[in-house]
Amino acid sequence: MKQPRSRQEPRRMGNSAMVVTMLLSLCVLTFIKARYCSTPYPNKPAPLLDLEVEIDEDYDSSRYKISGPIGEEEFDPSRPTCYNTSKRSERCAAVGDVRVDGNHSKIYISPLGKEWRTKPYARRHDAVAMDDVREFALLPFGGANDTAVPPLCTRNHSVPAFLFSSGGFAGNLYHDYTDVLVPLFTSTHHFGGEVLFLLTDIKDWWLDKFTPLFRQLSNYDVIDVDNDQEVHCFSRIVIGSTFHRPMGIDGTRSPGGETVADFKRLLRRAFRLDRVVASHDGAASLGKPRLLIISRKSSRRFLNERAMAHAAAAAQFDVRIAEPDNHTDMPNFARLVNSADVMMGVHGAGLTNMVFLPSRAVLLQVVPFGGLEWLSRVTFKDPAKDFDVTYMEYNVSLEESSLKDLYPKDHFYLKHPYDVHKKGWNAIKTTYLDKQSVRLDLDKLTRTLQHARSLLPSPSPSSH
Repeated sequence: MKQPRSRQEPRRMGNSAMVVTMLLSLCVLTFIKARYCSTPYPNKPAPLLDLEVEIDEDYDSSRYKISGPIGEEEFDPSRPTCYNTSKRSERCAAVGDVRVDGNHSKIYISPLGKEWRTKPYARRHDAVAMDDVREFALLPFGGANDTAVPPLCTRNHSVPAFLFSSGGFAGNLYHDYTDVLVPLFTSTHHFGGEVLFLLTDIKDWWLDKFTPLFRQLSNYDVIDVDNDQEVHCFSRIVIGSTFHRPMGIDGTRSPGGETVADFKRLLRRAFRLDRVVASHDGAASLGKPRLLIISRKSSRRFLNERAMAHAAAAAQFDVRIAEPDNHTDMPNFARLVNSADVMMGVHGAGLTNMVFLPSRAVLLQVVPFGGLEWLSRVTFKDPAKDFDVTYMEYNVSLEESSLKDLYPKDHFYLKHPYDVHKKGWNAIKTTYLDKQSVRLDLDKLTRTLQHARSLLPSPSPSSH
């Protein structure tokens, strides 16, 4: 005979169902909040870290069993031949019989556990950039199961080889330094010049431009490995530079403890920059600070550049205007920048020339309309501190932007720039960088320049 159900049982079951439903609802709400609602910037959309300015995570040393700093050059046979040094950079290192057949993009190595493939450019997170970087195959030979037949050596070298690329976005000055030159310095300075550079994806004008810098890092001529018909043989090779941060170096992760200050000293030697510190009164022979305006011909132009120069001269600046491009004589332009006390320009690659400014000079970045403060921060504001340069911003209002003439005043692009940011980098670039030029308010500019001058150091008594 069946026992009658207790009246409390349906109630208990109903309560249990209610509790389960509430728990499920709480989990769903927690997920939605974490996925879509949380932001470290209250009342503002979180800054978009686009393809050009992404900040990399630290290298996972435990994964690769490296106890020393990232980029440690002591060969460790227990770690993989190729491994990530950051989200942006990969490094391969081998010791033994190394034969480089660059013309065929092949490197034969004995001993080597397995075949590897790598692209030696510190932007591996960016598929667009990496499409323009040559891939090299690392092939094992000499083992019982190895099928590769290496070519005979035609040139033997007693120093290590270092292979890197000037492909990708190289040619844009910002990327020259961020993706190639600073990582190269970090990865090779500790060799003390006893390293041979193998350069792939070479552009002759690019190599000529930076040869003074390469001569500070290597005692040997750079080899165009793609077009060289020799088989170069080494007992050691390193492939790929280590990236730390945009135009920056973490001294705790450098093989020799190098910092940006060391890189700046190398630039001073390479380009013979005599001026060490900026001055409120400019160079001794001028009596007033020099302002260098970085000009542009295409997007983000100064529409009233001549009037700006007159306003700066009236504010007691010695004014120079220059427009660097890929064919600019780098040593001469570096010395022009080094003569400046204040350098200003609209956000763009030309501001990268701040690397040549004397210490305590002022970099004045003109930030176009469109909520681009986060972009200006990552690209130039943060690096300026490492280069011992005082940073200032001039934020362009809508009234100073050419966009007000391109769109109606209530247009979505003008009213909701942060919503445009949500559409991704291409939308930001097309809307606020490619289509915008600026006409600066001269009174506002004069006040800004006067403030910049007040930030310059006073000349020492010995300079008079």
